[in-house]
Amino acid sequence: MLHAAADPVAEILEREELHAWAAHQEGRVELQGRGIAYMVALPGVPGRVVVRHNRHGGLLAPLTGDLFLPPTRGPLELAASVQLRKLGVPTPEVVAVATTRAAALFRRADVATRALSPSMDLGAALVSGDDGVRIAAIEAAKALMSQLSKVGARHPDLNVKNVLLVGDPHAPVAHVLDVDRVVFRTDHVAVARDNASRLQRSARKWRVEHQAHITDEELVELCDAAVAGAEGAT
Repeated sequence: MLHAAADPVAEILEREELHAWAAHQEGRVELQGRGIAYMVALPGVPGRVVVRHNRHGGLLAPLTGDLFLPPTRGPLELAASVQLRKLGVPTPEVVAVATTRAAALFRRADVATRALSPSMDLGAALVSGDDGVRIAAIEAAKALMSQLSKVGARHPDLNVKNVLLVGDPHAPVAHVLDVDRVVFRTDHVAVARDNASRLQRSARKWRVEHQAHITDEELVELCDAAVAGAEGAT
């Protein structure tokens, strides 16, 4: 946890969960994902943070919901974020991880990351209608794919909503989000192909469901960039 956030977060947790606190802060901004995240000001921390409530995905999500066995995914996200940033892969800084007791042995967890602005996710860029923004977003995503491959970072949930484009929309830097399940492997080419497959599948789904503008050739280029990054690491 960021030192400046320790005391404010501890005070909040004496009353309620961090995500619940963020939900009623004045000036909050709601962000849609696997649940609502909130961009808020956190006392003692410069700028703003994004507070997200950890939830399970996949087939068992209706059963497991937001319940985790200790230590939850929060510490895993913190460790992965620190490692990625150390290796030069852009990802938001984790400011705080807050866990609370739930039923029996289970815990709930909230994670606060530093908010990056101006920004939009890759999905939004692909439906923006601005071809310059769209092309720049794909180029930024290709650079991120290469960076992930070079360090052997496999992201099991890499999708267009987990690629955040920060800065000038016509020359953004892509950051990877939701890194709690990221693992580091030595087979960089296998990592590259797996990451690319997941992002390609998400982009194709976005194309069908939201009329995203991305061609099959551009989807292949994402894979090529990932593999080139892996080969450059060997």
